[in-house]
Amino acid sequence: MDGRKTAVNPSLQRRLTVMLAGMIVAVALISGVASFFFLYDEARDFQDEMLRQIAMFQSRGAADSVAAQGGVQPPLMLTAVDPEERIRILHFRRESAPAWLRGSLSPGFHTLREKGAPVRVFIARRPSMMTAVVQPTEIRDELALASALHALVPALLMLPVMALLVMLIVRSALRPVTTLARQLDQQQADQPVQLPGRGVPAEIMPFMHSINRLLGRISTLIGQQRRFIADAAHELRSPLTALSLQAENLRQASTADEMRARLAPLQAGIERARQLTEQLLNLARVQAQPSGALPVDLPALARELIAGYLPLAEARGIDLGLEESGRMAVAGNQEAFYLILKNGLENALNHAPRGGRVTVRLAAGDGGAVVEVIDDGPGIPESERERVFDPFYRSPGSDRPGSGLGLTIAREASTALGGELRLLPGPDGRGTVFRFRQSNR
Repeated sequence: MDGRKTAVNPSLQRRLTVMLAGMIVAVALISGVASFFFLYDEARDFQDEMLRQIAMFQSRGAADSVAAQGGVQPPLMLTAVDPEERIRILHFRRESAPAWLRGSLSPGFHTLREKGAPVRVFIARRPSMMTAVVQPTEIRDELALASALHALVPALLMLPVMALLVMLIVRSALRPVTTLARQLDQQQADQPVQLPGRGVPAEIMPFMHSINRLLGRISTLIGQQRRFIADAAHELRSPLTALSLQAENLRQASTADEMRARLAPLQAGIERARQLTEQLLNLARVQAQPSGALPVDLPALARELIAGYLPLAEARGIDLGLEESGRMAVAGNQEAFYLILKNGLENALNHAPRGGRVTVRLAAGDGGAVVEVIDDGPGIPESERERVFDPFYRSPGSDRPGSGLGLTIAREASTALGGELRLLPGPDGRGTVFRFRQSNR
């Protein structure tokens, strides 16, 4: 498994090390080869200069010696300057020059062959004699090669050291990333803490800021979940306690009429607990469900919901109607649309006065859909229009039934669909407009 991970996710440290070390080795080899040839040519030039200086010095000394002897010079004089470097010096007159030299007696450097072997020769001319300094080319090449290698070998031996230094430098440069990863691993899942920015390279700071923003959102979400769990526990405790008391009262009833009188509150309490449990499950399901993108027939869904709530509306004398502009198919999760419409309808029916009006309006707009549930109830103050979306929140002085979760569920479902849910004042400032707007994504 680790091998597959390494193959899919290559190591940045290894990649940087290989790239930098490879670049250094390549540059070192190129510069080493260039330096080798440069030093090789320089060594040959140095040897030529040495031959020239020997020739000039020896020719002057030989001329002085001949003058001291009264101008008498033997036909050919031979002197060995350096047996190891096999440098020979010839003093001769033009007519007594060796056979292999006679074709090239002009002053300066010559590359000739002596007995089939190549030699390098420098000829210096004096009025009374000529001087030739001779060195085999093979010796010159060996000396030049040795000189170049002596300068190149230390550089080559430094390559492993440079590669090791590159590896250590890359590892040191990436150590903050390892430190950040270790700090993340050591954090408690239910108590995320933002990462410190001290000592983090500037190139990693944007990534670290993104992680800190994510940790902040996770911390906020955990806090909201904890508050929600506490509120849910409180909301469930009250009806369950009431049910326990009502069941005890029912057990103590002595007559059938008294039992029936005490049974009605118990049934109402059970229904409230059932509705609260159902809404909690709906909220959990909306938060956990994946955001699908299947086509949904919104008018058909609205008609189905209206048909289900029509008996309740008729019992309260509320005129419940639907305004639609024809067939409208939207993309999304059908259950999320259902919960939005359902909670919007319940909220409107709970707040509409007896004999009032509730209208569900469907329209296309901005390349998407607009769903409105309009009632002519007392309305919601502007300062409360966002707070009513909080879990278990109820407006001060409200005596309407409900658990305070309906609008929370609707907001969560609209977020899952990528839409926007708002509460607006109704026409002429009366009532409330429950508006959900979804644009095509």
